[in-house]
Amino acid sequence: MAEVDLTELDGVGPSTAQKLKDAGYTTYESIAVASVRELAASADIPESIAAKIIASAREKLEITFMTAEELLQKRSQIMRISTGSKNLDSLLGGGIETGSVTEFYGEYGTGKTQIAHQLCVTVQLPPERGGINGKALYIDSEGTFRPERIMQIAKSFDLDPMKTLRNIVYARAYNSDHQMLLAGQVKDLLQKEDIKLVVIDSVTGHFRSEYPGRESLAMRQQKLNRHMHELNRIAGAYNIAVYVTNQVMARPDVFWGDATAPVGGHILSHASTHRVYLRKSKGNLRIAKVTDSPCLPEAEAVFSITEQGIRDPER
Repeated sequence: MAEVDLTELDGVGPSTAQKLKDAGYTTYESIAVASVRELAASADIPESIAAKIIASAREKLEITFMTAEELLQKRSQIMRISTGSKNLDSLLGGGIETGSVTEFYGEYGTGKTQIAHQLCVTVQLPPERGGINGKALYIDSEGTFRPERIMQIAKSFDLDPMKTLRNIVYARAYNSDHQMLLAGQVKDLLQKEDIKLVVIDSVTGHFRSEYPGRESLAMRQQKLNRHMHELNRIAGAYNIAVYVTNQVMARPDVFWGDATAPVGGHILSHASTHRVYLRKSKGNLRIAKVTDSPCLPEAEAVFSITEQGIRDPER
């Protein structure tokens, strides 16, 4: 991603420009979507100067009111990454879209991590094969990432397994603070690598284990809210796809039907652009259901988990 001359912004001289770059703010987009307090703290500048810089960046990008027709034209820049299953792609309107946070949640073994591995491969494919010629960044909070699985999937798409691995930037998150720190460093990596997909598997695991009980619920939700808003800013500012997995919890008050609910409450439900619920079916079959989306209808699709990756069921 090409850098811009930050000294063209109001209030930015050579010294301030360097501070902004050192803090990871190298584009007008990254500055425009930042909050005044965040920018001031990250770049060690007064809040009054930060506010002036943000306003100038927004003016450069013409971030103001627009017509719905103009918004439609802007959304034409959205790209989609195939999951490898036509059924699942159709459910998602063509695949996992850039500029948004897509959340898949479900019980253990429903395919959340398998889809994450698959997307790390398919994002590298050319557009005519369902990819966007990009690299992937994988933040692993549960220790479930397996390069061997990536190689297996890559071979099924006739890709060089070792080259495919080199196009995936990996980090293990050891606690919630570390996970948030890694997410904050994504902006820096975007300047060096052609990353088009960010995966966090899972987004709630550490928060859930570190903040148990009702007495710590408020603190957990505040941190999770900051984390999800950072992911949304990254997705929107850089037009990349963010795929997060989420755990589920039992609902003892439900006596019939599905007694599970996604972890994270209203924070996750409001922060995720698209939410998809996964559940097991017979054998290697899985059922995906869109439960919340601003543009996708509530519907279901069946896919299978095979040795080659995510596929449509055999008929």
